[in-house]
Amino acid sequence: MKILVINTGSSTIKYGLFEMGKKDPLLKKGIVEKVSDYPSAMHAVWDQIDLSGIEAVGHRVVHGGEKFIKPTLIDGEVIEEIKKVGRFVPLHSTPNLIGIEVSQEILPSAFHVAVFDTAAYSQLARKTYLYAIPYELYEEHQIRKYGFHGINHSYVAEEAAKLLNKKDLKVITCHLGSGCSITAFENGVAKETSMGLTPLEGLVMGTRSGDIDPSIVLYLMEALKLSTQEISDLLNKKSGLVGLCGKKDMRDIISLAASGDDRAAIALEIFIYRLQKYIGAYIAVLKGVDAIVFTGGIGENSADIRSKVCEHFSYIGAIIEKEKNQKRAPLFSTSDSKVTLLNIAAQEEWVIAGQTELLVTGAAQ
Repeated sequence: MKILVINTGSSTIKYGLFEMGKKDPLLKKGIVEKVSDYPSAMHAVWDQIDLSGIEAVGHRVVHGGEKFIKPTLIDGEVIEEIKKVGRFVPLHSTPNLIGIEVSQEILPSAFHVAVFDTAAYSQLARKTYLYAIPYELYEEHQIRKYGFHGINHSYVAEEAAKLLNKKDLKVITCHLGSGCSITAFENGVAKETSMGLTPLEGLVMGTRSGDIDPSIVLYLMEALKLSTQEISDLLNKKSGLVGLCGKKDMRDIISLAASGDDRAAIALEIFIYRLQKYIGAYIAVLKGVDAIVFTGGIGENSADIRSKVCEHFSYIGAIIEKEKNQKRAPLFSTSDSKVTLLNIAAQEEWVIAGQTELLVTGAAQ
């Protein structure tokens, strides 16, 4: 079975074409970055692909709300539900829907499957997903923590269990890229995660603020007469690393900090501190930790970030083997480290392809 995976983000389109069952299933992959015109970009992606034999298209959908907790065949009703919860993630929802629309237009006879980033967190406890605001807002408007990056967090947690040959594993996964999040897993089940109702909550990110005092929003709206859209743009597109130092690429920030740029240095320090604080909190949630996993563009490629983050946890016996860390080895802790430190590459497109195949073959039977 040939499966195409479309992975649309807030400014990128990633794709992968797979022939399932082959030893080397990946036939083609690519990425379009800095997308401003999604319909044109999606058609450009399809122009690069041989359509012959494609039976299914798997779509990464960022938000599934409470309704979608597993891969789902896309029809008109599903699209309407995606639109409803899409109000929480407007930067991602529109690209997701355009990706589905263009793909259905080009391959109307193929199975189209939605794989949801939020599904990994369907088993969060009420104490974890409810906010301390009037309960009616949850009942009437579904205001709660949903969590994101779940496809990749679940994948690297499973890979960690395989590498350590251990099922009863307490693992903390750190997805660090343009968007950043962290999740705590126990025995393969997500217990806590940093992103919330939207992907804005939690860690400091490339252009997103992460956690702030909610009163900041009220103050800015009153003092600067900002509209809700201007506040959204401020917190989602002009904050985080770029707000602190004018740069969002971690490679640039590390280089500038090393050359003595004070704002780059403080941006780097805040990024690392916030991550360390969340890891510490999640160790408390899990009552210990067996492994800490790094993934995503920064997590996989920046030995410097991994080193600075993990050195803080020497007090619980997490010890880095520096040479392995520099070489991006999957396991970069020492043999006597009490906490295993792992670097596992994100494989979202492959995971989506596998889940799409499972659903389609089951539906076809």
